[in-house]
Amino acid sequence: MSTRDELFSLSEEVADALASGLPVVALESSGVVQGLPHPLNLQTALDIDKTIRAGGAVPARTGIVSGRFVVGMSDQEVELFATTPTVPKVGARDLGPALAGGGHGGTTVSAALVAAGRLGIEVFAVAGIGGAHFGAQQSFDISADLVEFTRHRVAVVCAGAKSLLDPALTLEYLETAGVPVVGYRCDDFPAYYSVSSGERNPRRVDDLAELVAGVRLHWAVGNPGGFLITHPIDAADALPSDEVYALVRQKQAEAEAAGVRGKDMTPAILSAVGKATRGRTGEANRSVLLSTSALAAEVAVALKERS
Repeated sequence: MSTRDELFSLSEEVADALASGLPVVALESSGVVQGLPHPLNLQTALDIDKTIRAGGAVPARTGIVSGRFVVGMSDQEVELFATTPTVPKVGARDLGPALAGGGHGGTTVSAALVAAGRLGIEVFAVAGIGGAHFGAQQSFDISADLVEFTRHRVAVVCAGAKSLLDPALTLEYLETAGVPVVGYRCDDFPAYYSVSSGERNPRRVDDLAELVAGVRLHWAVGNPGGFLITHPIDAADALPSDEVYALVRQKQAEAEAAGVRGKDMTPAILSAVGKATRGRTGEANRSVLLSTSALAAEVAVALKERS
């Protein structure tokens, strides 16, 4: 048994796909616990899996289950996470202690990328990535997601950064880190719930073949890290960016005044914004999760065709 086999518990579907060289799309699980209310979180997670399979790829949702790093969570495991709001978030830095503790953990983007990179899964799908917070020049509050992008050869398909983050600082950090940011059929860097953050994508590509060629060549020349592909939420499901940013600032101030700090800040703000918009952010969240998952499956299939 290899070290990889000892560390990771792969579902039969994921193991067979990796062994056969089939397209696989990695997913996180913290969003199942904290992203949407039950039962919408469960139904959305299952629909994401269906969407990826319909696109010709295999979904590989990651999570810590009873001290095992599971890749390819079963429907029963997803339901457990969806109905257990006390499951903690687990980022890349938390993996060792979380596994040693023997409990459960919802993987964030950074933790899921560790698994994807180690197992050779080339594509990861998520609604919104972490990034640099407003005022990060002073606070140094920068998501571990951005660091992990530099460490793993994984193409990340997303709808930009979460709405509580500073899009300009996030893009500056990604440029410094050497992570390409390419908008697929979009000029503007999306803002999760909104079509545009007000910032431009550094590059736009309209052809899928050209997009995956760029990914392959980025790695072929020796770059060790990831490749960020952005695609916005459907305009019919989007929220006005000005409204969302104003709400985020208000709810962030309220959370800080209430003593919320660290990794608890993001779910607290998103939950408060969701209540303030009477569930519209939840509907937008579901929409963007499904659309990024569908595109990720397309990218995964096209990457395998080009390999």
